[in-house]
Amino acid sequence: MIELLEGRFFKTFIVVMEEQSFSRAADKLGYVQSTVTTHIQLLEQACGQKLFHRLSRGVKPTAAGEKLLKYAYQFIHLGTSIEEAMNEIEQAQGTVYLRMQESFFLTRFSLFMQHFVKEFPKVKLRIESGFHQDILDQVLNHAIDFGIVPRDPKRNDILFYPLVEEKLIFVASAALAREVGREGLERLNQEAMISFGTDCLYHTQAGMALQDAGIDVMEAIELPSLEMIKQSVQCGIGFGLVPEIAVKKELEDGDLKLLPISSANDSMHGLIVHKNRELSYPARLLQAKLTEGAAMFNDGR
Repeated sequence: MIELLEGRFFKTFIVVMEEQSFSRAADKLGYVQSTVTTHIQLLEQACGQKLFHRLSRGVKPTAAGEKLLKYAYQFIHLGTSIEEAMNEIEQAQGTVYLRMQESFFLTRFSLFMQHFVKEFPKVKLRIESGFHQDILDQVLNHAIDFGIVPRDPKRNDILFYPLVEEKLIFVASAALAREVGREGLERLNQEAMISFGTDCLYHTQAGMALQDAGIDVMEAIELPSLEMIKQSVQCGIGFGLVPEIAVKKELEDGDLKLLPISSANDSMHGLIVHKNRELSYPARLLQAKLTEGAAMFNDGR
């Protein structure tokens, strides 16, 4: 089987999986569609399995296709690692792939990144946003080098390096906070809780804290970005649970107010990597700088 496999087949396979379409994959790769079809057919022959169900609108992976994805990422990563090792032995040059929550990037990682790329301009950081479970899945599938998650997954196949303890607080507009002050926390039963949605651990933690406080919120509003959550809360659309560092300025300016909800919702963000991941030199360099730079994260600077 191994004699029949080529890296370009796996590259094509991964893009088809991501795009769920042969034609869109061809456009993204710069191929004609027949080339994509040929690559997948040859990969299916090598594997002895059908990898996709052909549908009227695109394709859907078979069970074999889903299982192959992890190994496709590993195959591509191995090729990249060999190339980097041979061409730039122990040189700060190459690409590192990460995924983290948008809020962590905005409040913690962006400043670190500025320092890192200034010091190592030939290291390219490819960063995607996500939430705890999909970040973990990407690390488990070897699709990325690292993830930054708000909680230790506590898995034997994952290494977790603590970076910063994140204090989470409930905030509301000044007007809603005054009403809560007059009427008590039960006033929040009439309001919507605004969050990133059920995929985010913050949403789960907020639900537990509100339940402990005897609050049954009217509804939950899901928004895709931290800035949208802050502005919606400021406008009085509802209240939310956010990292304290993310609303420091708004609290100082009086645009947002802290709600008196007792919470043990602090979250320990950390770097995760697959235990069996063979890290490139640039990836090892980033890992070292991240763990060394924990003080920067804790200071919020």
